Amino acid sequence: MLQPVRTLEMFQKPPSPKTFYAGQAIFNEGDLGDVMYGIIQGEVQMSVNGKVVENLYQGDIFGIGALIHSDFQRTSTAIAVTDTILAFLDRRNFLYAVQETPMFAICVMKSYSNRFRQLKSLTCSQSNEFLP
Repeated sequence: MLQPVRTLEMFQKPPSPKTFYAGQAIFNEGDLGDVMYGIIQGEVQMSVNGKVVENLYQGDIFGIGALIHSDFQRTSTAIAVTDTILAFLDRRNFLYAVQETPMFAICVMKSYSNRFRQLKSLTCSQSNEFLP
């Protein structure tokens, strides 16, 4: 089975990755998004409302929400922690990849599910900090 980032590389147009340098914003919360990303090399830090929620590494995918929600809005900020090389996929090619490669669709859903579980766990642990 192909890693999701390899699927992005296969279907991206034009077929060349994007490079972001350490400290450079990939996108900001509230931006309109027209592509999703997969990390070929490097590390990306995700934050919401100025709080770091996770770090992503080689093979991880992110930015999918802006492609599937009708407002195309980014709900987080992505910053390159190290010099980072990213594959990318626009909405049209994302939908094509989901339709033609069901395992890619499952990997995208798994990525979303893992993030939801992590966020839920983080939220629950923060709630317990305030209990007597």
